[in-house]
Amino acid sequence: MKQLIQSYKTGELGVYEVPAPICGENGVLVRTITSLVSAGTEKMIVDLAKKSLFGKAKARPDLVKQVVNKMKQEGVKNTLEKVFTKLDTPIPLGYSCVGEVVKVGAKVTGISVGDRVACGGAGYANHSEINYVPRNLFVKVPKNVSDADASFVTVGSIALQGIRQTNPTLGEKVVVMGLGLLGQITVQLLKANGCKVLGTDFDPRKLELAKKLGADEVCSPDEVIDKAKLFTNGNGADAVVIAASTSSSQPIADAGEISRIKGRVIVVGLVGMDIPRTEYYKKELELKLSMAYGPGRYDPKYEEQGIDYPFAHVRWTEGRNFEAFLDLVDEGKITPSEMVTHEYEFENALTAYDLLEDKIKEDYLGILLNYKEEYSLKSELVKISDATIKSNELNIGLIGAGNFTKSVIIPNLKKIKNANLVGLCTATGVSAHSTGNKHNFKYITTDYQELLKNNDINTVFITTRHNDHGEKVLTSLKADKNVFVEKPLAILESELEEIKDFYANSDKKPVLQVGYNRRFAPLVQAMKKEAGDLPMSINYRVNAGVIPKDVWVQDPAVGGGRIIGEACHFIDTCTFLIESLPESVFASCVTKPDQSIPDEDNVSITIKYQNGSTAVINYYAFGNNQLPKEYIELFAPDLAMTMDNFRELEIFKGGKSKKYKNSNQDKGFKGEFTALKTAVEKGELAISFDEMYSTSKLTFAILRSLKTGELQKL
Repeated sequence: MKQLIQSYKTGELGVYEVPAPICGENGVLVRTITSLVSAGTEKMIVDLAKKSLFGKAKARPDLVKQVVNKMKQEGVKNTLEKVFTKLDTPIPLGYSCVGEVVKVGAKVTGISVGDRVACGGAGYANHSEINYVPRNLFVKVPKNVSDADASFVTVGSIALQGIRQTNPTLGEKVVVMGLGLLGQITVQLLKANGCKVLGTDFDPRKLELAKKLGADEVCSPDEVIDKAKLFTNGNGADAVVIAASTSSSQPIADAGEISRIKGRVIVVGLVGMDIPRTEYYKKELELKLSMAYGPGRYDPKYEEQGIDYPFAHVRWTEGRNFEAFLDLVDEGKITPSEMVTHEYEFENALTAYDLLEDKIKEDYLGILLNYKEEYSLKSELVKISDATIKSNELNIGLIGAGNFTKSVIIPNLKKIKNANLVGLCTATGVSAHSTGNKHNFKYITTDYQELLKNNDINTVFITTRHNDHGEKVLTSLKADKNVFVEKPLAILESELEEIKDFYANSDKKPVLQVGYNRRFAPLVQAMKKEAGDLPMSINYRVNAGVIPKDVWVQDPAVGGGRIIGEACHFIDTCTFLIESLPESVFASCVTKPDQSIPDEDNVSITIKYQNGSTAVINYYAFGNNQLPKEYIELFAPDLAMTMDNFRELEIFKGGKSKKYKNSNQDKGFKGEFTALKTAVEKGELAISFDEMYSTSKLTFAILRSLKTGELQKL
């Protein structure tokens, strides 16, 4: 299929051939009929992508500060590699379309193949021939609503949510600032609510259209102070809706001046927010920001997992705003097609963006892209290069291409001689196309089963979200592929036991390796060499930093939480240094009134090993991020060592001390992939299965200890 993609790094736009998305169980696949180009939002995205690196930094000073802090922690080289990888992330443009359902997910009801649906959501309702859309982000289109009108569903819902925040009543006088798509629809919605409307914009043609669509009065922003006084008989506006897009704070200032005492100012557009306190204070104005399409926006449980809010408690969600907007169109109260100025075939989509970039000197407002009826849902590998594959090398099929994979895993794999990136599977064609071309993969796909069927691939890398790991590890092993899986091995004990059973009962035992990279870090290797097999005690302090509750890592069903998802790293490092398996564990966590992060994210873990050694892992999320993340102290007879964040190691032994220093962090990523390559060549595990199994088993025991307050034996 074809999709419109922009490079965030260079700003280059193109319509590219990419694999069709897979239909998830919580959504549908939609063949796009018409999509809307948002002249405001998409122009802003395109303009930002076209800026130089300095221009991007100037536009986002908050991100520059994060980069500087990261440099202090990880070194300049490592940080810059991650920054440039992030800049290489492609942008799927579009967020409002209409299409025909061509496949329905297993958990979706009330919809059938062939139904016409209007779809919304950045990253879902893309300018693409086929889109995967979760169930809360599409609604059926009424029979009498045209494709052109239905394609406005997202923009219409943004305007509708602004109206809900305005809470207008019959007869009120409202000023709408900015008469782009949002403003024009806002004018019509206010008229449907029985309000008197004054619209303002610098463009005379938009003023004329607003008049046609129902505005009682219109004027230039330069005239709005005097015009509003006449319009409201000197009383001031009951409400002002700001739908403009400008970095200036002048609309905020003007809104305060033209409002009545106790009036409402609602910001729907993107404007400067320097608020003149005196005016707003004296009039006791109410200032509200409207959040895009409505409740559910930015909530992954609602948007990604399809978990709806109870109707009785949240009357107007994103999806229900979509329905309400289309009902108003069906009744003739809103006429989006009146705003359409240009239509293009999807193959000529770049012409639409020439308009936005002023390469074509024409007035524009609503721009539609129309798609042909032909489509393909084939998921086989798409060949994108003619790379030669040698069967006796490490030939990799990579599943998942998130930020960590692109910034850490792939760059380190490319440092390994005779390691070849052969096949790439990602959730979206955009990611597959971008990452596949940049790193010269031979094939791309959105169906990981295609990698398992390909004979060029002997080793599968699994770097998806944690809930995928267990099932994909087992399926890949059964397909006789060697497997590298980013931690954790599994987030369910049942899956862990299935993997153990496979290794215990299968004649074929492909190589399995979990991404416990720290044991391969040069400074940790030096610690192991110095300590040997002495009985020892380890203190491992981790200043982990906060991960908010709404991030997928914290969802027990998706990420497994931070103990299963991350603490396994530190358990494995201790196990490697001690060279024994754990026999028991006791854990306790901080209890605190603030529940913005789980108590379990601040935990002390005490492990007893079979050889008599001990390890204490203190894992803290609520510390200050200026302190380096990881610090290890190791004590053994006549030996003490400290390792500071993989950049400095100091060894005290026999009345002497010595130091090792690294200018950049080396957490062992290259080392673990070198070990994997050797393991595949020899058919032997680089980390024993018992160690990988016991590390995951221990994380489940830690959670039980926290719940019961008791020591857990393994």
